[in-house]
Amino acid sequence: MRIFKLLFVALGVASMLASCADGNAIRDDKRAAKVVAEIRNPKSKNVLVVCHRGDWRNYPENSIPAIESVIKMGADIVELDIALTADSVLVLQHDRTIDRCTTGRGRVQDMTYDSLQKFYLKTAHGVRSSLDLKVPTLREALEVCKDRIVVNIDKGYDHYALVLAMAEEMGVTEQILIKGGKSLADVREKMSAHKNNLLYMPIITPTNAKSSALFDEYIADSEPQLAYEVCWGKMTPEVEQCMKRVVEDGSKLWVNSLWNSLCGGLSDDVAYETSAEEVYGKLVDMGATMIQTDRPELLLNYLRSQGLHD
Repeated sequence: MRIFKLLFVALGVASMLASCADGNAIRDDKRAAKVVAEIRNPKSKNVLVVCHRGDWRNYPENSIPAIESVIKMGADIVELDIALTADSVLVLQHDRTIDRCTTGRGRVQDMTYDSLQKFYLKTAHGVRSSLDLKVPTLREALEVCKDRIVVNIDKGYDHYALVLAMAEEMGVTEQILIKGGKSLADVREKMSAHKNNLLYMPIITPTNAKSSALFDEYIADSEPQLAYEVCWGKMTPEVEQCMKRVVEDGSKLWVNSLWNSLCGGLSDDVAYETSAEEVYGKLVDMGATMIQTDRPELLLNYLRSQGLHD
């Protein structure tokens, strides 16, 4: 009888684990929509974590494993870089050349997709990945991200029609965010040509006169922007006022903790060496509800400890 009881308990545990796994899968499949809802909700105090080029400390940047890793961490948005090959294939690659990130050399725009596949991705240490990874296409990346995580495509505005067409075909239009420094009129003209559009966010540097004028143009519009990315090398009254106006206008405030010149010294490395509270806490106090990071685990752990992330 005892054996049967133990077997019953074991089966129960196995069933529970299976249910949990299925539950996680269900939540995972709805994750992107929940993140978009957060982006559209200026009243929410939750802080969204944006992973710069994926988990590049553990895997090659802009690689499929780097994307999978941040999804498993529970991050909200993954930032990816795209480039167009000579035969018009959108691939994940940050630089104009493949010299730094792969075992090959040359400009992406001069190479066909097939020629790119002869080379292997490098790790952040500059050595060939032991996983023998190749440069992925944007399509491959979106297949992994679909419904699971919001995607910020850097240079997405430069290839808008191509990205949008792919997104529409794959059913991921609502979960792709792009950004840029274009005028409101330019953005509206581009988007007016399409029935559906990607999410868009302006990039603002308040201490730059041209960028400051661009911000005044956007903030004066009758309809608030979803979010603004604000960059600053040194905290000034102009920066403080810009952030205040963003929050008061009902938009999300996106900041970058990647390196000091983007965030007035409140960077990931400073947080790692000193105190997460002294860095991320200050960014949150400024009104930031979207933080792009190079240390997602550190940021996630801090936000969760403060009840600012699930």
